[in-house]
Amino acid sequence: MGRICGQFIVNPTMDELNLSDLNLVYACTKDKTLMIDVQAREITEKDLEAGLRLAHPEAVKFLEPQIRLAARAGKNKKDYKLSMVSEKTLEKVRNLAETQIEAVFTDSSYGKFERGEALDNITQDVRRKLEEECDEESLNVLPKVIDTVRKQVVRRRIISEGFRVDGRHLDEVRPLHCEAGNLPILHGSSLFSRGDTQVLCTVTLGAPGDAQRLESLVGPPTKRFMLHYSFPPFSINEVGKRVGLNRREVGHGTLAEKALLAVLPPEDDFPYTVRVNSEVMASDGSTSMATVCGGSIALMDAGIPLQEHVAGVSVGLVSEVDPSTGAIKDYRIVTDILGLEDHLGDMDFKIAGTRNGITAIQLDIKPAGIPLDIICESLEHARKGRLQILDHMEQEISAPRTEDDRNRPRIATMKFSNDVLRQLIGPLGAVKRKVEEETGARLSISDGTLTIVAKNQSVMEKAQDKIDFIIGREIEIGGVYKGIVTSIKEYGAFVEFNGGQQGLLHISELSHEPVSKVSDVVCVGQQLSLTCIGQDVRGNIKLSLKATLPNPGQSEAKNVVEGSVPAMSKTPKVWASVESVSNELDELKPVAELLVNRGVVNSPSSSPAFLIRSVAECDEQEKSTGLNEASKITSKTSRTSKSNRKSKTNPPKNDDSHSSFSSSDIFSHTEDSSNNDEDEGKTPVTARNLKLGTKVTAKVYQIRTHGLVLDLGGGVRAMYRFEANGKRDFELGDELRVKCTSFSSKGVPVMSLVDAY
Repeated sequence: MGRICGQFIVNPTMDELNLSDLNLVYACTKDKTLMIDVQAREITEKDLEAGLRLAHPEAVKFLEPQIRLAARAGKNKKDYKLSMVSEKTLEKVRNLAETQIEAVFTDSSYGKFERGEALDNITQDVRRKLEEECDEESLNVLPKVIDTVRKQVVRRRIISEGFRVDGRHLDEVRPLHCEAGNLPILHGSSLFSRGDTQVLCTVTLGAPGDAQRLESLVGPPTKRFMLHYSFPPFSINEVGKRVGLNRREVGHGTLAEKALLAVLPPEDDFPYTVRVNSEVMASDGSTSMATVCGGSIALMDAGIPLQEHVAGVSVGLVSEVDPSTGAIKDYRIVTDILGLEDHLGDMDFKIAGTRNGITAIQLDIKPAGIPLDIICESLEHARKGRLQILDHMEQEISAPRTEDDRNRPRIATMKFSNDVLRQLIGPLGAVKRKVEEETGARLSISDGTLTIVAKNQSVMEKAQDKIDFIIGREIEIGGVYKGIVTSIKEYGAFVEFNGGQQGLLHISELSHEPVSKVSDVVCVGQQLSLTCIGQDVRGNIKLSLKATLPNPGQSEAKNVVEGSVPAMSKTPKVWASVESVSNELDELKPVAELLVNRGVVNSPSSSPAFLIRSVAECDEQEKSTGLNEASKITSKTSRTSKSNRKSKTNPPKNDDSHSSFSSSDIFSHTEDSSNNDEDEGKTPVTARNLKLGTKVTAKVYQIRTHGLVLDLGGGVRAMYRFEANGKRDFELGDELRVKCTSFSSKGVPVMSLVDAY
């Protein structure tokens, strides 16, 4: 059974199952349920009950064709002799052992192993008495008869008195204990105990390339979430040799894996490959459901943003059957069954889910079918027990870890063209291997996507810098780049950076102090960190060294761009500490598109993305701000009076033939607006007149994790990134005095704080 958009589908196809929030496998006889297996996306108990009641008559339709086929082609069943225990033997053993067995089952102080030892001692006492009487008939069937007596004592006490072997009520969950992060060196870990059942879960995060490859005709080719369940012999106080996984371990691990899949984040938002390993430390009850609880805690400890906690509980059934008709006369539903109750009871109904609904189910039964009404009634008992467990889990850890953990790997994904990625791979992958050897990071390349996996943040930055140097990145005003000086001229130095690109470091940009000779400050082969301060229409890049240095004469250097733009050409999806990375640029896309359409900034897809103004545009801007014609003529003819202008022009072109920079290009990256606050306050801010250096009064429109969204008025919004040690306690509607310091790659204005009221 499947369900798409609230509508149940009988025998859905594989394509329909991909869209379904329910995958129910149901088997039954004419009037009883035999088997249930469910994988769902938080389906409610009411909806699941409706699906079960719809599945039963649909399954019954297939019984009649089987009966007709058996009548035509089937063979007669072989006769076999039943090995029956005589009433005399059963009564004799009951008289010898029942009182002692009942005393053990009514003493709640016994643990699992102590109770088992006491029952074994009773069996040995009965054996010795039978040997003294030379009763060979009873000795041959003693284990079976003793087990029958135990079963009758336990079932009678549960049905008649409502108490269990450990003294609990029928709907009571055993004592719980949860620990998150008990193994801090791992990516994620947890210890979950429920009574005498205990599991240790660990989480390992890997790159997308670490996903398990599947060889199947249907389904996906890889598997990025894996849960491995291990049941070592010491968990049941035995000594044995491990010879690989058995069917029980595979089945329990698959059930727990299906239960957790429903709450994992989408693969597009979460690029990790995840492996959960569950080691059963002690077993007395459902260890698969304990694995679900421990796995959920460990995943949150690893910082994986689960939608909800998942818990599981096993529900049992003890029934009283009419020997003549086989109908159930009386029954009790038991929550969180022990291993003994599983063995002596009728049902092991494993149900896992969140507070919102069920994610996985597996039904094991011992009799030849259970009525569907009892199955549906058990769902509510399981829900109440699951909520008790979830309360304890949430007390230990209620949200994914967000603190920075040096042991947690970092992953960054970026989009590039296939030509650029081929350049990064190199001949026979030589360039890629060299980057991995030099940085310690791992690179995974697929169609148009580069994924970097690093052990910590320093390795990630080292790998990104190496990749930047090989394939380059989009140059942006205000971005800081590392380069090497390749040649020195009288007017400045040429620097190679960003994958072989050339930029000019003019002599006036070497230091805040006057420099008479370029070679006094830099030399050929020296590595520098430089800030891009502009670019002309020919694509020549202007660099500044003094913009990266503190200005001794001022508390804040005007040429330093606050809140520098991201280092990569595309904003990577980085899961450093699996902190919710805010995407404030998405809300500001309409502003970015407006700036692009009006020609204020280049399109984010174009290269390079810079704010460039021509002389004519500067003249038009000066007219709008009320400057007279005489001041414009003076500014055009005399380049020595730049301090009186609102926008600076580029340095005059040097006569040296090596310089390719044009003196007719004007940039607005370091506009001095210290003396025109009053004029700016009078002119409404629009996407057309907003430029670097503009000071405005803005209102706090929205508060994000890493900064603010500001309303500049006139439908223009900008962003302000929190400084390392700056103020963060802003409120909606606060008025702030801010200055435009840069534009992001999408054309969104980036502001810095000037003064706040």
